[in-house]
Amino acid sequence: MFAQSLSSRLDRRGIHYAWLIAAITFLVMLTTSAALGLPGAFLKPLTSEMGWNTDQISSILAFRFALFGLMAPFSAILMERFGVRNVVCAALALIAGGMTLATVATELWQLFVAWGLMLGVGSGLTALVLAAVVANRWFSARRGLVIGILTASSATGQLAFLPVAAWLIEHMGWRVAVIPVLVACAALAVLVLSFMRNRPADVGLAAFGEVPASVPAQPPASAPAAPLTLRGPFVVLRDAARSQTFWVLAGTFFICGLSTNGLIQTHFISLCGDFGMSPVPAASALAMMGAFDFVGTILSGWLSDRYDSRKLLFWYYGLRGLSLFWLPHSTFTLYGLSIFAMFYGLDWIATVPPTVKLAGSAFGRDRAPMVFGWIFAAHQIGAATAAFGAGLSRTLLLTYTPALYAAGAACMVAALLALAMKRSALAGGTAPAQPVKA
Repeated sequence: MFAQSLSSRLDRRGIHYAWLIAAITFLVMLTTSAALGLPGAFLKPLTSEMGWNTDQISSILAFRFALFGLMAPFSAILMERFGVRNVVCAALALIAGGMTLATVATELWQLFVAWGLMLGVGSGLTALVLAAVVANRWFSARRGLVIGILTASSATGQLAFLPVAAWLIEHMGWRVAVIPVLVACAALAVLVLSFMRNRPADVGLAAFGEVPASVPAQPPASAPAAPLTLRGPFVVLRDAARSQTFWVLAGTFFICGLSTNGLIQTHFISLCGDFGMSPVPAASALAMMGAFDFVGTILSGWLSDRYDSRKLLFWYYGLRGLSLFWLPHSTFTLYGLSIFAMFYGLDWIATVPPTVKLAGSAFGRDRAPMVFGWIFAAHQIGAATAAFGAGLSRTLLLTYTPALYAAGAACMVAALLALAMKRSALAGGTAPAQPVKA
């Protein structure tokens, strides 16, 4: 009742309740993605304190990335069955529990439970599928822009908390660095329980941009749950796998994960340490990437409503590949890394809005979130591959350079694959959105 009352007050001021849902989702994705990114700052402290090798910790982080992605198709089912609010609260509890447990871990298997299982499942429940679900349910217009904003929060959260964490690690120890995330998870759980609702009809509204003529004044008292089962995502995967478009999108998104959070997010601070840069300035360079990514991803959402998404992906992957080729030659000064942060950061996850747009065009509005869940799973398998592979390269070859070159070459392949998608399979995917009054 409180949410519906607030919805009415906002509506009288010309503000649709969908924007409040988007704001809460933004904060949730910002915080949960920050928890996902923090372990990258803990690599060196853990190797020094516990004596574990980089490849041992990287294998746990790789499993976390894979589980994070593989949860995505099932998170869409769980949100349908149990509601977005309940799933998000469960995810926040798992993340807070995993981060807390990691601070008392003394064995690798305990770190695996904390960061591999609990953090992987919790962050997977609030992965980019949450952005797709919120955008598809609550927005008929401005969907590309909303996806861009929510995606930007996910990428920015993974990077923006790192300078604070690096400072806390340097001055107070790595265990203290988890406290900001724990406080944020608790505060967000209260916000979600108070204001988050599953669908516009729950507050007597149509989606933003839809004509509300057929929407009931009051939400239905007890709508029966849809007959959804855990078999549903596999049925969707089976049907989607018959489409060449699915494999192109999954393949390019695999490379996206390979070249972003699996490589740079996980190993960048350690990479900079190999060249004599301390953790705080290295984390500041990552935060700069997050700032540029925030702008780039929102801009990408705006562009995906107006231009051919295939061509956007071509440019994003191509420029990312060139920046990765250049990184080993940047001299790892603050000036050199600032140039890298600008070019690389602008398209860190700018690939997501065009990919979501293409998936929606190819597979339909109803099936798009679950199909995108499998595409996102490919992204995180790519991230897991890079997280483990780069760690192995550092252990065996004492350098990350081969991993950077391999990721750069893969981005060039992704750029060509994006142009290979057939326009006929993407009916409506590049049509500009009709202007809608806010």
